[in-house]
Amino acid sequence: MNHIAAVEEQIVTERLRGKLNEVNEAAKEHLSSVQDYVNFNLQQAYFKCAYECFDRRRRQQEIGNCVEHCSVPVLTAQNVVESEMAKFQERLQRSLMVCQDKYEAGKLQRGQANAMADMESCVNSSIDDNIKTLPQLVGKLKIALGIRDSFQ
Repeated sequence: MNHIAAVEEQIVTERLRGKLNEVNEAAKEHLSSVQDYVNFNLQQAYFKCAYECFDRRRRQQEIGNCVEHCSVPVLTAQNVVESEMAKFQERLQRSLMVCQDKYEAGKLQRGQANAMADMESCVNSSIDDNIKTLPQLVGKLKIALGIRDSFQ
């Protein structure tokens, strides 16, 4: 690989890294209301519930069972969010793997410069398409968690 091609590849790599950061920022932004609900509303309800479990008239086992019962809504919500985010990441990874495969095939057929430009275009399109799914993902999470839009 000549020096110019190496520099061009490095530039494209940096742009792609920036595009991946864009996905992370978009996910944080879109999911902030869901995370706030889980981290504040559900956590607060958990601590209030758990506090009520500590009664001197109860045996230790009863207190433990009560506290465990209080944690169910928070843990369930966290599992739902983690599961949906894992699916989102898997879809993104699969689409980026398709771009990588196209890049490898393009290198063999057309040469480095065109293949790199095609990969950058593919990655940009893939990331943009995945970012566009975030509002639907958040809507699905809000329904699953019973979050009303009035919550912010």
